[in-house]
Amino acid sequence: MENEFTKIMSTKTDRELIAITTIDSEKYQKAAIDAAKTEIQLRNIGDEKIKAVTENIEVENQKISHVDTNTVSSKIRFVNFLIDFVVIFVLYGLIIPNIETLLSLTSQAERGIYRIGTLIIFITSYYIFFESKYQKTLGKIITKTKVVNLQGEKPELGDIISRTFCRFIPFDRFSFFFTRNGFHDAISKTKVIKD
Repeated sequence: MENEFTKIMSTKTDRELIAITTIDSEKYQKAAIDAAKTEIQLRNIGDEKIKAVTENIEVENQKISHVDTNTVSSKIRFVNFLIDFVVIFVLYGLIIPNIETLLSLTSQAERGIYRIGTLIIFITSYYIFFESKYQKTLGKIITKTKVVNLQGEKPELGDIISRTFCRFIPFDRFSFFFTRNGFHDAISKTKVIKD
């Protein structure tokens, strides 16, 4: 029997249909659930597949719940930032001026461009190296936290690169005062949790 949800349910994946009729059923109207059940029958999705997909969804939901409950506070995030900020500028101050003496920079403008450029490269290299290899910067090591994707797993290199460049968004540092996840977390779909 067709209802207003029949066409919508025909566009859903098997996994989405199974979720609608099992784990997420409280989120849907009876007519939508009936349309999803009908679509499952039309696709000949058996009980074994329904059971396997349901178990898989439950495991994923547990991982997401674990990430959400272990997401660290804004205060810890700020401590991470301060520690990393100090480490970056100490290392930068030790390394970059020594390289600068080897270059023939004649004007203040050249030195300014060089310093800004190398600082950006230094910051991005620091975060990309530590977070992609260890899921932690030195700040996170001290506060016993780590960066994960939304499923609680190690983020892909692309996620870390995105996360790192999003740090340059103006006011990114202040976004943590309004939410547990700042701009660079939300955009890169990552979180910082207790290790």
